[in-house]
Parts: sequence; C-alpha cells; structure tokens
Amino acid sequence: MQVDIGTVPLHVSNFNSKGIEMLVDVKYRTSATATGGREGTTRSDDGRLEAKLSLPKELGGPGGDGTNPEQLFAAGYAACFIGAIKYAGLQLKLKVPAETTVTAKVGIGPHYDGGFGITADLEVSLPGVDEADAQKLIDLAHKTCPYSNATRSNVDVGITLV
Repeated sequence: MQVDIGTVPLHVSNFNSKGIEMLVDVKYRTSATATGGREGTTRSDDGRLEAKLSLPKELGGPGGDGTNPEQLFAAGYAACFIGAIKYAGLQLKLKVPAETTVTAKVGIGPHYDGGFGITADLEVSLPGVDEADAQKLIDLAHKTCPYSNATRSNVDVGITLV
C-alpha cells in the first residue's frame, strides 16, 4: 500500500485495542528486538537492520565498536526530519534541494527528577534556499515530523539553520 504524503491529513482519530484514542492512522509498522541491552545486539523483524551495541565510555562502559540507542535515535530523527522537510516543500510549494542535510546531535544524562533523559539538537542545511523560506520549511517540518511529535513537550529539541 502506497501513501501519498501530500494527501495525508494532519489529524486522524481512531481507537486502539484498549479503547484509548490514538491520533495516528497507522500505515506502516515495524519492529526490532534487542538482546543483552546496551552491550548486546538489535535486529529488525525483516533482517534489514542488524547491529552490535556497545555502552559508551562516557556512560561507564568499555566503548567498543558497536552502536548505541542514542546513535540509532539520531540517525532516525535526522532522516525523518529530511522527509518532513520534503513534505513541507510540497505543502508550501518550495523547492527542497537534493543536497539538504540534517545532523541530529543526541545527548543522554540524568533527568532532574530521576531516571535518564535525552536532548536533541538538529542542524539543518538547505543549500541555496533563502533564510525566510528555509525557516518556513523547518517550522512546518517540526510540526509534522513523527520524531518531533513524539518528543514534543518531553525532550529538549533545538533546531538551527546552518
């Protein structure tokens, strides 16, 4: 099933199996399974992603040659935000250059009220797009990006046009 992102409504209500209202009309679902936590492995259900995980030295681990949840989150957010910028370009009738890049910098540390939390800073490069149009693209992308919506009001997200 293909979805034309130009016609996807910005608000859809439905109810999950527990009768809780959900604001997402799911068109695609995937899963991944981790074994061994931060020093184990993770694999997507279709086998396209398979990664060794290593706990960074900064978090008390040995480091190592594996990736970590923060890197995976950063990669996903960066890619997803570019998709949202392209969607914004369609909606605003603005050209989005093929050379557009988003660098996501994700941090982790103790949360002030217990546990741990993350931060995210996005650096957006839109070569050849004037600053006013770039800001329009970024603003709409931040409103529509699934990662931005998932983190809104619970993760400190900064966005900078570079």
